[in-house]
Amino acid sequence: QVELVQSGGGLVQTGDSLRLSCAASGRTLNSYHVGWFRQAPGKNREFISALWRDGTTLHVDSVKGRFTISKENANNTVYLQMGSLKPEDTAVYYCAAGTVISILPGRYAYWGQGTQVTVSS
Repeated sequence: QVELVQSGGGLVQTGDSLRLSCAASGRTLNSYHVGWFRQAPGKNREFISALWRDGTTLHVDSVKGRFTISKENANNTVYLQMGSLKPEDTAVYYCAAGTVISILPGRYAYWGQGTQVTVSS
């Protein structure tokens, strides 16, 4: 098992940048596919980005070119760097770890606690 602890959320203005952290303990994140999801009020949890175990990445069109994923092996942490933030990016952001390549939340066994990102207009 792996435990994921998130940090880095906050209140920012349109156009700002923010870096979310997903720190793992118990097992190296190199063993997992890492997905990023977000959930806005009244909406379903939405897949946005992933760092697959082989090192490749995937982003949905709405964040492509604005969000990037990186991993720091020394501290077993995956980062989601978010730039050019828009009000529609406002949501609770979650990182998750799983053993299969998927964009479906149900396929990820391990989840961070979530962190709020609010982008003011």
